[in-house]
Amino acid sequence: MAMTATKEETTAKENFAQLFEEFSPKESLEGSVLKGVITSVGKEFALIDVGLKSEGRVPLREFRTSGEEVDLQVGDEVDVYLERMEDQDGVAVLSREKARREERWIQLSINHKKNEHVTGEIVGRVKGGFTVDLDGSVAFLPGSQVDVRPIKDASPLIGKEQPFLILKMDRRRGNIVVSRRAILEESRSESRNEIVENLKEGQVIKGIVKNITDYGAFVDLGGVDGLLHVTDITWKRIQHPSEILSIGQQIDAQIIKFNPENQRISLGMRQLEDDPWKGIEERYPVKKKVTGRVTNIADYGAFVELEAGIEGLVHVSEMSWTKKNIPPAKLISTSQEVEVMILDVDESRRRISLGMKQCSDNPWQRFANDSKIGDVIEGEIKNITEFGLFVGLIEDIDGMVHLSDLSWAKSGEEALKDYEKGQMVKAKVLDIDVEKERVSLGVKQLESDPFDDKIKDLTKGAIVTCTIDQVQDGGISVTLAGDLKGFIKRTDLSRDKSEQRTDRFATGEKVDAKITSIEKSSRKIALSIKALEIDEQKQVMAEYGSSDSGASLGEILGEAIKSQSEDK
Repeated sequence: MAMTATKEETTAKENFAQLFEEFSPKESLEGSVLKGVITSVGKEFALIDVGLKSEGRVPLREFRTSGEEVDLQVGDEVDVYLERMEDQDGVAVLSREKARREERWIQLSINHKKNEHVTGEIVGRVKGGFTVDLDGSVAFLPGSQVDVRPIKDASPLIGKEQPFLILKMDRRRGNIVVSRRAILEESRSESRNEIVENLKEGQVIKGIVKNITDYGAFVDLGGVDGLLHVTDITWKRIQHPSEILSIGQQIDAQIIKFNPENQRISLGMRQLEDDPWKGIEERYPVKKKVTGRVTNIADYGAFVELEAGIEGLVHVSEMSWTKKNIPPAKLISTSQEVEVMILDVDESRRRISLGMKQCSDNPWQRFANDSKIGDVIEGEIKNITEFGLFVGLIEDIDGMVHLSDLSWAKSGEEALKDYEKGQMVKAKVLDIDVEKERVSLGVKQLESDPFDDKIKDLTKGAIVTCTIDQVQDGGISVTLAGDLKGFIKRTDLSRDKSEQRTDRFATGEKVDAKITSIEKSSRKIALSIKALEIDEQKQVMAEYGSSDSGASLGEILGEAIKSQSEDK
């Protein structure tokens, strides 16, 4: 059987339900903005009723804006932020300032979602960027988002009201990130098409240097960029565009090429100046001597600036008459003033060949003027190589004694062992070639050639007896009287081809042969047994018979032998 609740229990339950209805829903209002009514205004605080069991106090300073006096009246409605339902004194904790922030945050969130511009003011500099006041809300402006190009001084932008675009909002952290650059790029994009439509090749346009690279500079033409290649900055040689340009610099340039399809624009600054190569051949005729400044040194030579935009090349071979195979950097230095001679001018290829050595006396020509072939000179051995001696002549020029001109009696390699660097030697001038910068000398020519004495009694066609020194596949080496050396080729060993065999001969045998040639330059004597046999045949034919008589060669020789026997 159910029990009936007492009157007291029923009343307690109704009171609890009323309290729960009054307080539970209202506790969820903490952290929100509420409408309140001013009930009184004191010297420092205003009492505001927001519909809670107790009123809240808000400092009057939170109602001030832009330094104006507070004008509050009892009964005015205001928005306030409820921080806590009640403090230790049982009073609601309210804030007008936080209400404003909350209202502003909500509005900024709406602007962010709609991608709308907001108005703010740069108020200070922080690490990595700046702080921006968005009507009470503090935002961060990264340095990269200040402008479309890097700026060195942002002070003119501080304190100035201007539009921004919200990039990011973090409610939990209370962070806002804004961009000024995005606003500028939008306006640039709007004007880009208009600018591109009006561009044409040959047009002179103003621009601002946006970026500098090793190969040139990018120039902002007011919404569209153009490339100014390093070769089109100036007529003179430069190593890097930064020698002429700097970021942020305003320049005048000519559009030298424009592609509307990909909007690529090539710019030139030097095209606005007169071409210094025009009429270059008249200003710098061949053989003219001028003074210039060394601008660059390479392994193959040096570039010399004759005037702004005009450079010529001094090849390493044209730097010195005597210092060969020396790196150009050891002969001259950058920025050095040098005298040069114009050797060649090619206006179409924009090239000038220069010479430095031509501006001083040619020691090779001087030696040729003061000396002649056959003169005997004395000099110090400057160097010894595998092919001869280098002997100092005048200044720094050397003459060369080739191995073959060291000795009549010894081979070149053997004779070379008799000399050492620094030794003084005498030599005869054999040849002078000024163009090739070469003087040929000879030591053995100081004496008569013993070969001449030995062959004075020998003539071409003479019959000699010689001794076989060596049997080779190609012939036999022989020694003549006076230790002269000769050679009989295989084809000259016999008039009969079947007998032209070297194995028929042996070292030490004596053979008779006819001298067919004597070469003094090579000191060679050629002989022939075959030629001797032919001569003997002709002689026998002449004495004992004729081919017209019908007699055979055997019969003629037989008759000759018989005649000789009878005479005996």
